[in-house]
Amino acid sequence: QVHLVESGGGLVQYGGSLRLSCAAEGFITIYDMGWYRRAPGKQRELVATFTARRTTNYADFVKGRFTITRDNVKKMLWLQMDSLKPEDTAVYYCNANGPSGRDYWGQGTQVTVSS
Repeated sequence: QVHLVESGGGLVQYGGSLRLSCAAEGFITIYDMGWYRRAPGKQRELVATFTARRTTNYADFVKGRFTITRDNVKKMLWLQMDSLKPEDTAVYYCNANGPSGRDYWGQGTQVTVSS
């Protein structure tokens, strides 16, 4: 079992930065983890992943602007978001995917970027 809690969302102006945090309970070392987002009226989409093998992957629309990091000892996942755009406005979710394929999700944190 993994329990995830996101924080760090908020309102920021165009070009600004935010750092999202995801605190995990459970043994996450063997889990692939990532950030997803859902914008109003749109489907949830992948933002970035940090696998258990410590590889990272980013959606094209955030490459060069967002950075995902992870600390298994602290049981934390972060998403540093720079050069934010209004189209980044969404609810951001932390995800953990284990060897069994089961997905765990946090409750989400709202990010709003004003133009």
